[in-house]
Amino acid sequence: MVYMKKTAKFIVRMIDHMVNLTALLLILIVMFLSCYMLWDSNQVYQAADAKNYEAYIPTEKHTKSFEELQKINPDIIGWIRVNDTNINYPLLQAEDDDTYMNTDAEGKYSLSGSIFLHCANKPDFSDFNNMIYGHHMEKHKMFGDVGMFTDKTYFEKHPYGNLFFDGKDHGVEFYALIQADAYNERIFSICPDDPKAKQAYLQEILDNALYKRNFEITQNDHLVLLITCTSELTNGRNILVGKLSDQIYPEKEKPKSLGTGIDELKEKMRQVPVICWILLLIIVLWITDRKMRKRGKKI
Repeated sequence: MVYMKKTAKFIVRMIDHMVNLTALLLILIVMFLSCYMLWDSNQVYQAADAKNYEAYIPTEKHTKSFEELQKINPDIIGWIRVNDTNINYPLLQAEDDDTYMNTDAEGKYSLSGSIFLHCANKPDFSDFNNMIYGHHMEKHKMFGDVGMFTDKTYFEKHPYGNLFFDGKDHGVEFYALIQADAYNERIFSICPDDPKAKQAYLQEILDNALYKRNFEITQNDHLVLLITCTSELTNGRNILVGKLSDQIYPEKEKPKSLGTGIDELKEKMRQVPVICWILLLIIVLWITDRKMRKRGKKI
C-alpha cells in the first residue's frame, strides 16, 4: 500500500514537471517568435532609414559621393527632400513601376522599396505632372511623412522641398494636399501638352484637395506629385502636390541635441543583440521555475 502511494506521488510529480516544462517551452517559443518578428520588423525599418543615404546627399558644389551611388545603381536620377521632414532620399526610375516597389537604392531586395519617378515621366521633369511614388511606412520612413500633411497645421508649416536632378538643385513649393482613388486615371496619367488638358488636370487637383495654398499655378509650371497609400480610403492615395521652382528653399538649421542619460541608455539597449535578450529571458524563466519547484517540495 505504501509502495502504491509512493508510486502515485512519483507519477503525479513527473506529470507536474512535464506540464511545467511544456508550459515553459510554449512560453519560450512564443517569446522567441515575438522577438523574431520584432527583430524582422526593425530590420525593415532600419533599411528604410534616410540616414543610410546621408553620405550620398548631392549638392551643386559637391556631387562626388552622389556619383558614387549612381555607379552602384545607374537607375538613380536625382534626390528628393521635403524640408523639415524625414523625407530625404535618392530618387530612382526604372522601365516599369514594379522594380523599386521591393528594391532599395543600391539594387538590393528590400520590403521598404525606394522612392521612384513614374516610368512614363521624363527624367528631366519636363512633363506637366511628374509623379513620384514611395511606400507609406510608420516611424517616419520613406513617404510615411506625406500622411502627416493631412493635418492642416502640419501642412501649413511645411511648404517647401528640394529636388536635385541634372546636377542642379530645384526648389519645390507645395500648394495642395489631395486624396484620390488609386484608379483615378485623370490624376495618375501623364497630362498631354495641351492647354485644355492642363487646365482640366489643375481642376482635378482642386476638386480632390483637402488643403491648398492660394498662389497661382500656370500651364507653364511643372508639377511634382508625391504619392503614397492611405488607410483612410479604400484604394486611397495621399498626394502632396508642388511646383518646381528655380528658387532654392534651404532647410531650417536643426537644433543640436545635447542628449540625456535616458536617451543614451535607450541607444545602448537598442545595440544589444536580440539573442542576448532571449537568453536573458530563458535564464529568468529557468530561475523562476526552479523557485516554484522548491516551494512545491516544501508544501
